[in-house]
Amino acid sequence: MSQSSPTSQSSPAPGALSGLVVLDLSRILAGPTCTQILGDLGAEVIKIERPGKGDDTRGWGPPFLKDRDGRETSESAYYLSSNRNKASVAIDLASADGQKLIADLAEKADILVENFKVGDLKRRGLDHDTLKSRNPSLIYCSISGFGQTGPYAQRAGYDFLIQGMGGIMSLTGFADEDGGTETKCGTGIADVMCGMYAAVSILAALNHRNATGEGQHIDISLLDAQVSWLINQGVGYLVSGEVPGRRGNAHPTIVPYETFPGSDTSFILAVGNDTQFEKFCAVAEAPELAADPLYAKNADRVRNRAQLIPILRRLTIEKTAAEWIAALEAAGVPCGPVNDLAQVFANPQVQARQMRITLPHPSSGAVDLIGSPINLEKTPVAYRSAPPLLGADTAGVLTRHLGLSPETLAELAANGILGLGPQEQENS
Repeated sequence: MSQSSPTSQSSPAPGALSGLVVLDLSRILAGPTCTQILGDLGAEVIKIERPGKGDDTRGWGPPFLKDRDGRETSESAYYLSSNRNKASVAIDLASADGQKLIADLAEKADILVENFKVGDLKRRGLDHDTLKSRNPSLIYCSISGFGQTGPYAQRAGYDFLIQGMGGIMSLTGFADEDGGTETKCGTGIADVMCGMYAAVSILAALNHRNATGEGQHIDISLLDAQVSWLINQGVGYLVSGEVPGRRGNAHPTIVPYETFPGSDTSFILAVGNDTQFEKFCAVAEAPELAADPLYAKNADRVRNRAQLIPILRRLTIEKTAAEWIAALEAAGVPCGPVNDLAQVFANPQVQARQMRITLPHPSSGAVDLIGSPINLEKTPVAYRSAPPLLGADTAGVLTRHLGLSPETLAELAANGILGLGPQEQENS
């Protein structure tokens, strides 16, 4: 069952970032993830899209959202995943008139987020140095594959490439001897983490601006972000000089901490300390393992994992995964199932935390989306609007922020500078 949003769309409480205007020149996933976070927190996000085409991800399907008659729309699930709480304004950024409109919007914005190739916006007069001369308090966040400096700065970056170059793929997947190969994460995790770092950086820059009145340029790269979240594995290499390999579902420095076979399906056993190992052995009716000096301490279990893991697998195969989980949870041993996505969204805890939300949508009537994990007591997130149709807000935003007349809007639309949404076309 779909969950309603925690804050009413009709009368949302003011968000933590209410009153701030974000000019979103980003597309795909990293930038839109960042700006969706800011939108959830109350900022007004103006998403600039190409007339007639929009964000590349609008076409990244199937699956596509179906309309009320069951027909596919042009709204892909990928696009829907990271573009709620935004207004879509279709402007031809390649044209001089379009560039002027965007510069005028930037003059009134608090934050600008872009993920163009290094140098692209400078050629269009929309780079940080140019815009800050008109708006010194502007926080300008550049997201790129490799950053604004360094030998790779001019290269385009994509999540898959960054997962490979940044090392996470070398750690993900089963070892060669186990028939495995290097494997990317099943979601665009490099993009998402980069977007989160960008959002954190923007919030830090806002605090600085509150104290000084100054904006600043933020330089965030996919590769930097990817390397940063190698965390224990990355520092393990720096400390030891040993390049870690792929261990499948196993943990490099905790044992047993991986999937184990039940008689029907696999389950997760996540023993984090020696006491938990003793409890597991008691449940498994193998207390001698916890007393064995080869396995009593975690460091010994790590050194002797090749002998221990097969023993444990012979034990776990005797009961179903559900039986193991019930018994181990009762004993206080961390464990759990390996859920598919249907099981995830049916999970009572996920439902109780409102991680599945439903918003009104002009094409389908309603659309189910993933909720925000941010829970603020005084300024909760608000789900004000579903991801917008292309150009749905062009006229409204440009009238409200720039004071453009209906005649000017019509002329710009006729010249291909603007793209109007379906409702706006009817009213023009």
